[in-house]
Amino acid sequence: MERFNDMQQIKRHFFAMRNGVIADVLRKAGSPFRIIFGLTLPQITDVARMTGENAELSRCLWDNKTTRCSMLLAPMIMPTAEIGEEEALRWIAESPSIEVTDVLCLRLLKRLPAAVGMVGRLACGDDKARYTAMRLAMNLVREQGVPLDEWEGMAVAEEKRGEVMTRGVARQLADEIDFIKNPI
Repeated sequence: MERFNDMQQIKRHFFAMRNGVIADVLRKAGSPFRIIFGLTLPQITDVARMTGENAELSRCLWDNKTTRCSMLLAPMIMPTAEIGEEEALRWIAESPSIEVTDVLCLRLLKRLPAAVGMVGRLACGDDKARYTAMRLAMNLVREQGVPLDEWEGMAVAEEKRGEVMTRGVARQLADEIDFIKNPI
C-alpha cells in the first residue's frame, strides 16, 4: 500500500473535491493563484477538521503560495500557541488576496493574545494592513475589553480616506460599533 505524507494527503483531498466551475469563476475574477481547485470555504474547513492542528504542515501550506486552497487552509490548522506576533505580521504582509486575509483574521489572528494590540498597529500601515486592521477588529468587536471608542474613530477616519479597499469594511465596523453602543 502506498503511503502519502501529510501535504500529499491534503492535495489529494483538494483534487478529489475540485470544482471546475468555481475555479473558472475565480480565475476570471482575477484570483492571483496559479493553482485553483475551486473548493468552497466549507469544503476547506472540512479538510481542516480532518487534518487537525499542525504548525509544521500549516507553515508548509502557507509557503505554497501558488495554491489558493493551501493558503486558505494554513490559518485554519495553525495552533495559536505556535505562532508569534512577528510571524503573524509576516503572514499578513504575504497575504496575496482579500479572501486569504479574511480567513487569516477569522480563523487565526482573532485567537492570538496580541490580536487587540495588532489592530492599532496595523491601522497605521499600508492599505492592506489597514484592511486587515478593520477586518480583525470586526472579528473582535464583541469581545470584552476592546477599545470600542478608539476603533470607532479609526473606522470613521478610514472610511473618510475613501480608499476602495478599506472603506466598505471600515463602514461595517463603524456601524457594528454604533449598534453595540446604541442597541435598539
